[in-house]
Amino acid sequence: MPTGHTRDAGWQIGVSRTLPHPPEEVWELLTSPEGLSLWLGEGAEVTPERGTRWTATDGSHGEVRSFHPGDRIRVTCRPAGWNHETTVQVVVVPASDHRASVRFHQERLADGDERERQRTHWRHVMDRLEDALDAAPG
Repeated sequence: MPTGHTRDAGWQIGVSRTLPHPPEEVWELLTSPEGLSLWLGEGAEVTPERGTRWTATDGSHGEVRSFHPGDRIRVTCRPAGWNHETTVQVVVVPASDHRASVRFHQERLADGDERERQRTHWRHVMDRLEDALDAAPG
């Protein structure tokens, strides 16, 4: 099988980074309106309950599959203009010296080209997350 393709989840991509911020601070931003807009789209609101729907202003939408406070969120996601749904998970793990490791994982992508586009997308999201954390007071 080609890199990034599995029998169970199809095409998938994962992007991770260790950030020089405490896990609690990273989680707080990721689940705030500002943070949700960074990774799900402007105006996205997520209710921390399985089965609840979310929608962003651009029409992207999905459903919460799991929400474990301080740890991970898993949602289905159909970005605006896409003809299929994917699954996105974001995980925050404590790292040494009050740092946090953040991982975005997306599965059920259409093909290898979409996988590469999403790799670029999630790297950009990670850059914006890091910039937002660096700019936060504290």
